[in-house]
Amino acid sequence: MKHFLSLYLDSYRGLSKPVWMLSLVILINRIGAMVVPFLSVYMTQALGFSIKETGYVLSFFGLGAVTGSWIGGWLTDKIGYFKVQAFSLFFIVPIYFILPELKTVESLATGIFFLSIISETFRPANSVAIAYYAKPENLTKAFSLNRMAINLGFSIGPALGGILASISYYWLFYGNAVGSLIAGVVFYFYFNNRKTKFPKEKTDHNAILSKEKAPSPYKDKKILLFSFLCALYAICFFQLLTTLPLFYKEVHHLSEAGIGIILGYSGIFIVVLEMLLVQIADRRLTISQVLIAGTLLCGLSFVMLNLNASILMLYVSMSVLCISEILAMPFMSTVIVKNSIEANRGAYMGLYSLSFSVAHIFSPFLGTLTVEHYGFETLWWATGIISVLVAIGFYFLMKTMKT
Repeated sequence: MKHFLSLYLDSYRGLSKPVWMLSLVILINRIGAMVVPFLSVYMTQALGFSIKETGYVLSFFGLGAVTGSWIGGWLTDKIGYFKVQAFSLFFIVPIYFILPELKTVESLATGIFFLSIISETFRPANSVAIAYYAKPENLTKAFSLNRMAINLGFSIGPALGGILASISYYWLFYGNAVGSLIAGVVFYFYFNNRKTKFPKEKTDHNAILSKEKAPSPYKDKKILLFSFLCALYAICFFQLLTTLPLFYKEVHHLSEAGIGIILGYSGIFIVVLEMLLVQIADRRLTISQVLIAGTLLCGLSFVMLNLNASILMLYVSMSVLCISEILAMPFMSTVIVKNSIEANRGAYMGLYSLSFSVAHIFSPFLGTLTVEHYGFETLWWATGIISVLVAIGFYFLMKTMKT
């Protein structure tokens, strides 16, 4: 027990104050992030959209995310992570107040598109900031802390969102607006006075490369393939935000509050175990092994939903999905950082974010289309098969990349 506690505490050591503050900003923002997990339920229950129409609107979230990720990566290399993150946090606030007034498929799709553009510019800028402020030996740990903050917010936000949705869906959007505003204020006042608002080149052999001469990630075949595999993983994983809440509602007849509780459970699970599991994985496994294990567990979590119809299985499946996220996502970010340089890290992180943004397009579209024509059971088996194929891809690709 003493060894376990020591290992757990050790997982938090060595992280700089700016890394902790970046995670605090993410935490505040994510506590207010109540809309996305309930969008599919909101559209089908409150607006009367069909499952096909719901998938159509959610695909526009992905289209906006693709655009936002590219813009965010490009702007980060041009003007720095500070301005990009501040822009995203503040300018998204009015969008949340507008969305409840959009009632048609076309208008809501447009609103979601612009919401996603602004929100996703934040991701590559935030990743570059973490990479800059973290020590090289603590890089994966820093990304894990950031993800832990996201999931702590995700454990509180959806649970609170489920309660608010049972009163009025409007309060979901207003809660998001308040969360983004508070996060923006905290971020601005802490980082505005720091001298390193824009990361300068470090004095290593990469520093001599100017931004104009730095290689583009879009010409890096290995990174492109790696990002493609990440996108396939994310298409499976993001069923968590689209078809899984529908599955809870339509098959298991959970209330909005019940859906919020199980989604909140996932956040608590990750908050408690992420740093510890990452610490253990970082010491005992290679990055390739961690990515393969995380990918396979993602598929297993969805396949388990076909094996047992009990409420207990919903929580067991969610636990496995959480472990998948813990193992896969922080190490994916580490691979991107290790295969880029200071001069083009924003672009590389932008491409990596882009892979997840593309998944936001195809995940709801393919997921809802499969459910409408073949049912949830087919969808869960399909995610299992795709996950196995992605794991095989990681196995061969990681042999050729820097880790």
